[in-house]
Formats: sequence, structure tokens, C-alpha cells
Amino acid sequence: MSNAKSALVLAGVLATSGVLHFARPKPFDSIVPRSLPGSPRTWTYFSGAAELAVAAAIANPGTRRLGGLAAAGLFAGVFPANVKMAVDWRDTSPARRAIAYGRLPLQIPLVLWGLRVAKR
Repeated sequence: MSNAKSALVLAGVLATSGVLHFARPKPFDSIVPRSLPGSPRTWTYFSGAAELAVAAAIANPGTRRLGGLAAAGLFAGVFPANVKMAVDWRDTSPARRAIAYGRLPLQIPLVLWGLRVAKR
């Protein structure tokens, strides 16, 4: 995949997730770590807005490097929510556990993807 296409695909992934944070916030609310101050919905909207902003930065070649770095940071930053989901879902069905546990190692290639976009 070309550098530009890879960046646009990443921007699309982030934009889709960002929109989902606003269109269907409940699942995101449930994985906000309780240690964060304020309401989970505020964090859901904040992270959705961050994903949309990072998607826009990646989509624009002039800000792509900064957007890629921001994406890597964002993917690392949401890791505690994925840990919370894995802990909360440890006693659920095997399918739900697979989803929750599968999200944990998925963060590594996402962070690396953001870094690759930033380098190009």
C-alpha cells in the first residue's frame, strides 16, 4: 500500500471511530477508567473529538507528520480503556473475552502505524 493510501486508511479508521463516539457513546462510556475525573460521557466525547482531529491532521499532507505522531500517542493513551474492558469482560462469553483481549495487542500495530505515517 502506498504511503498516501496508508495514511488515508488510518485517517478513515480514526474518523469512523470518532464519529461512533458521538453516534453510539454508551459502549465507550463503559470502558472509561473510573479513576478519571468527571463523567465517562465527557471522556467519550473528548476522545471522539481527538480522533476526528487526528484523522483530519493525517488526511492533510501538510500536517500528516504531526497527525501520525498524535495518532501513535492517542492509541497509546487509550490503552487503559482497553485494559478496563478486558478486566470487566473476563467473566463474559468466550466471544466477548476474545474481543476484549484481542484489543490489547492490537494497540501495538496501531501505534506503529501512526509512527510509520509520521515518518513518511
